[in-house]
Amino acid sequence: MRHIGYILLYTVLAFVAVFQIFPIIWLVLFSLKSNQEIFAGNPFALPTDPKWDNYLKVFEGGVGTYFWNSVWITVVATGLTILIASMATYTITRMHWKFSSLVLGIIMIGLMIPIHSALIPLYNMFLNVHLIDNPLSIIITYTTYNLPITVMILLGFYTTIPREIEEAAIIDGSSIHRMFFQIILPLSAPILSTTVIINMIYNWNEFVFVNTFISSDAFKTLTVGIQNFIGQYMTDWGAIGATLVISVLPIIIAFLFFSEKIMEGITASAVKG
Repeated sequence: MRHIGYILLYTVLAFVAVFQIFPIIWLVLFSLKSNQEIFAGNPFALPTDPKWDNYLKVFEGGVGTYFWNSVWITVVATGLTILIASMATYTITRMHWKFSSLVLGIIMIGLMIPIHSALIPLYNMFLNVHLIDNPLSIIITYTTYNLPITVMILLGFYTTIPREIEEAAIIDGSSIHRMFFQIILPLSAPILSTTVIINMIYNWNEFVFVNTFISSDAFKTLTVGIQNFIGQYMTDWGAIGATLVISVLPIIIAFLFFSEKIMEGITASAVKG
């Protein structure tokens, strides 16, 4: 019976894996077709004449710039969020001060604010400080909106770090800053990996803020730049598919590298939280 159970389990897991991988395979095949083949043939068929020039076409259309903008904005915003959230969580959970609960409550309120309700106030604020059509407005917005969920994930881990570790560091003459950066952050590596992936996925795929605050092609990210291949009279669907493949690959690669750390982070949070 145990062997039958294993066979059934692996069969179900294999089916789920195929079901999840198939859209990626279909997208790659879609990116290698022309408009005529996409609409005239079987949508699940292999391309009869693979259009590899679709990828060349999108890079000629500025996808390289959009890709680079997505990379550096995602990296900077994710790094700022992790750093600020880590310091805030450490301060709230490991230090005794009067308004720690109030500050935590204010941060958690950010989870209840819908993105679209803040678009007009944010636009007016950035307009007044001359940050419209400036990547800094996107970085500030991403960092702020990801801060509450990042703090919430870190809370369960930080509250259970043994006090003896900090006491030993203080006895050895360590300052608060040195203790945080050389002891607490390395201990938090598994849970930080989880928050890094969550932040990266949100920042990389975000569309609304970039579409609202950025108008210059020089600062657009992939999610917004893809609109350049949508014309008034004709849309190049093969080029759009190629752009989507390029935009999906970094997230898949990052997940493959961080998947083990993500599982460690989830386990650590579940056990200690």
